[in-house]
Amino acid sequence: PKQFLLHVHPSPDELGTVYRPDVPIVATARTFTAALEGLRPEKAPAWSKWLTEARRSYEAYSEPVPTPGSVKLEQVVRQVSELLPEDGIVTNGAGNYTAFVHRYFTYKRYRTELAPTSGSMGYGLPAAIAAKLARPASPVVCFAGDGCFLMTGQEMATAMQYGLPIVVIVANNGMYGTIRMHQERSYPERVIATSLVNPDFAAFARSFGACGEVVEKTADFRPAFRRALEADKPALIELRLDPEAITPGKSLSDLRTQS
Repeated sequence: PKQFLLHVHPSPDELGTVYRPDVPIVATARTFTAALEGLRPEKAPAWSKWLTEARRSYEAYSEPVPTPGSVKLEQVVRQVSELLPEDGIVTNGAGNYTAFVHRYFTYKRYRTELAPTSGSMGYGLPAAIAAKLARPASPVVCFAGDGCFLMTGQEMATAMQYGLPIVVIVANNGMYGTIRMHQERSYPERVIATSLVNPDFAAFARSFGACGEVVEKTADFRPAFRRALEADKPALIELRLDPEAITPGKSLSDLRTQS
């Protein structure tokens, strides 16, 4: 093919034996990428305008959109993103709450998220336990919906048994949010089997010997999260959310109106 070929390899004996590069370079990948990082094109590529606009669009999309209620999940996620260090690990299960996590949390490294691709509720807490065992020096935060947490919440006992100081954030809106969203969208106000009767999640955590707090105002989250990060044992923060805050962009009322 008529294309320019630059071949980088640490061994000069390898260069030119299979490929016929226009520019052979003897270097390790690490050395080459470090040198490449400081280079800039002589003139802006044709797609630079598109790239700038795409970046601007991404940044605008990542700005929190206000939702109903006294606890704003979008603000909570942003605060977690700000306070976690680069090696911090985030886990989650399945549910509408994950849309807030994936939209507003900024991942700073590869391999710092554990999440299901199959819609598995309850995945977040066991994943957080495994992550902390694998990387004990990294802070680990699990996001879970109330219904999601109820699937595997008893694993707080495992976290306590192995002395794993993970942080669990339970987004409690009193329902299976994803199913409720589809019900309201297709059959407004004709809902079935999506409302939940929940325990006091903070008290539930404390019953295992873990830390447990309830947050009912966004302003109270940051200090609660700091306390959880500094605890030497598992900690759970229950967020009391408004059921109207069903997605980052639309409320339950919006779904009914537009259905």
